Amino acid sequence: MEAIALCAVVSSLSRPRATDLAVLPDLVLGPLAGRADADWYQAPPGKWCPAQIVHHLALSLEYSARTFEARRAHAAMRRRPRSAIELIGYYVVLGLGWIPSGRRSPPATRPAEQPERTAVERLFRESVTRLQLLARELLPDRRADLFAKHPVLGDLTLPEWQRFHLLHCAHHAKQIRARLAA
Repeated sequence: MEAIALCAVVSSLSRPRATDLAVLPDLVLGPLAGRADADWYQAPPGKWCPAQIVHHLALSLEYSARTFEARRAHAAMRRRPRSAIELIGYYVVLGLGWIPSGRRSPPATRPAEQPERTAVERLFRESVTRLQLLARELLPDRRADLFAKHPVLGDLTLPEWQRFHLLHCAHHAKQIRARLAA
């Protein structure tokens, strides 16, 4: 099942659609299904445990959904010019599909020290669903004229945010699998 979810992510990266996010629960939560609570909280020193990774991803998805919900009534927007750093980040992440490790996440998406397993799992699923519903409502009409700022990549449209979340979740799903294999 995990391999199917990963294949779906890889094949969907060229053209994000509202339905692409449907693979995220299997991709992120699939490796944790049926695992003991202790597995959700094991991590190497100084690294996030799977529960924290899921919490971080849920907060990121929820932030995007909340921002686009707040802006959906806005008139058509224009993308602000990107700085050189944002332009490089955009092409590395969204163009090449590579998310470099080691960057500190923004404060709004940092997980709790000991997030409760069922709460973060529920928040993750709800955030995916919330963003999917919003995409169905806004796309394709607002595909190119509604933006939310990413802290590294600059202003992104909803389809660009969808692609980011697919890549971001795939990046962290690898970390979850590594924690569980240890």
